[in-house]
Amino acid sequence: MFSEKFVFSQLVSFLDRSLFSRIVRKYGGDRYIKYFTCWNQLLALMFGQLSNREGLRALIVVFEAHSSKCYHLGVGTHVTRSNLAKANENRDFRIFRDFAFHMIELARKKRSRKIFGFKGHVYAFDSTTIDLCLELFEWARFRTTKGGVKVHTLLDVETQIPSFLLITEAKQNDVKAMDFIPYEASSYYVFDRAYNDFGRLARIDAMGCFFVVRAKMNMQYEVFDTKEKLADNILKDCRIILTGYKTGKLYSKPLRMVEYYDAEDKRVFTYLTNSNKISASRVAELYKNRWLVELFFKWLKQHLKIKKFWGTSENAVKIQIYVAIITYCLVAIVHHDMQLNRSLYEILQILGISLTDKTPLQELLTAKNSEKQEKAENRTLDLFDDLFLC
Repeated sequence: MFSEKFVFSQLVSFLDRSLFSRIVRKYGGDRYIKYFTCWNQLLALMFGQLSNREGLRALIVVFEAHSSKCYHLGVGTHVTRSNLAKANENRDFRIFRDFAFHMIELARKKRSRKIFGFKGHVYAFDSTTIDLCLELFEWARFRTTKGGVKVHTLLDVETQIPSFLLITEAKQNDVKAMDFIPYEASSYYVFDRAYNDFGRLARIDAMGCFFVVRAKMNMQYEVFDTKEKLADNILKDCRIILTGYKTGKLYSKPLRMVEYYDAEDKRVFTYLTNSNKISASRVAELYKNRWLVELFFKWLKQHLKIKKFWGTSENAVKIQIYVAIITYCLVAIVHHDMQLNRSLYEILQILGISLTDKTPLQELLTAKNSEKQEKAENRTLDLFDDLFLC
C-alpha cells in the first residue's frame, strides 16, 4: 500500500525513471557498472540534499545507520563513501544536467500561469558566485587566494522556476553568458546594470524580444520625445537616442527610458527598454520582480546543500549543482500536484526529518486548519508565494 512506502520513496515516484535511464544510456553512465548505478547515485545525492547532510562522511553515516532501508529507499545496498566519491568524480555530469533540464521543463509546464498577461514569458537573468577553497579546488582559481564557480540563471518569473542554467568559472564575465540564453520571441528579459551591453541588447531586439535593463550613470544620450502625463512615482518616460561614440553604433535605434522613484528605498532608478507596448509603471514592476532570481539563489544556498561540496573535481561540483536543481524542481512539482498549502520552506523542514518515515505524503505535508489562520505578517516568505509578485 502507499502508506507502506518510505516518505523518500514516495517523493521518488514523481521522477521519470525511464527517461533518466535513456539519458544514462546516451552517455554510457552505467557501462561496466554492476552495483552502484547512476540512479542510485542520483537518489543518494538527493537524500543528502533533503536531509541537510554537510558532507559525504555525514551522509554515509546516515546510510549505515539505516542500512536495512537502503534498498527500499532506492540508493541500493552498495552506497559507500568510496563508491559515491568515485561516481561523482568519474560519471558524466551531462547525465544530471539533461535530467535537470527535463525537470525544469516539467515544473514550468505544471506551474504555467500568465500573471502579467503578455504573449511571451517574463525572465530575469543574473548570476551567483559560489566560493570554493582554492587548496581543494585548484581548477577554479579566479583570484590570487580564492576559487569559485558562477551559476548563470534565467528564471521564469511567473512560474519561479529556472528555465536555463550555465555553470562557468567565476572569472567569466557576466555579459558573455547572455550569448547562451535561449531567447524566445515576444518574451521579456530583465537584466541588472551589469548586463548593460548595447551590442547584445541590439541582438535581443533583432530577435523580436523585449528587454528591461537598468541604465548606467555615465550613459550619453539625447531625449527627443517625452510623455507629460505620468503615473505616481514615475519621474520621466521618454524616448532617447544614444550619442556615445561606441554605444551609438552598437544600438542605433531609439530606446525608451523610464525614471522611477522608489518611495520605500527613497531612491531613483533609471530603466531602459525597447518596448513601447507597456506602461512606465509596468516597466518598473518588471524590474522589481528581477529580485526573484536573487531570492532563488539565496533559497538554493540556504535550503539545499550547495555551499559545501561532496567532491573536489569540476565534474563533482557540477553534478551536485544539477542535483540541487533537480531536487528544487521535484519539491516544486510535489507542491503543485498535491495542491499543498504550505510554503516550500516548511515542506523542506518536514521532509528533512521524515524521509525514513512511512507516513502518507499528503497527510505529512498538508497544513492543519489552525496553521492556515496565521497572520500574513508572520508567514515565512517563500519563492512560490505570490507575496513576492507585485
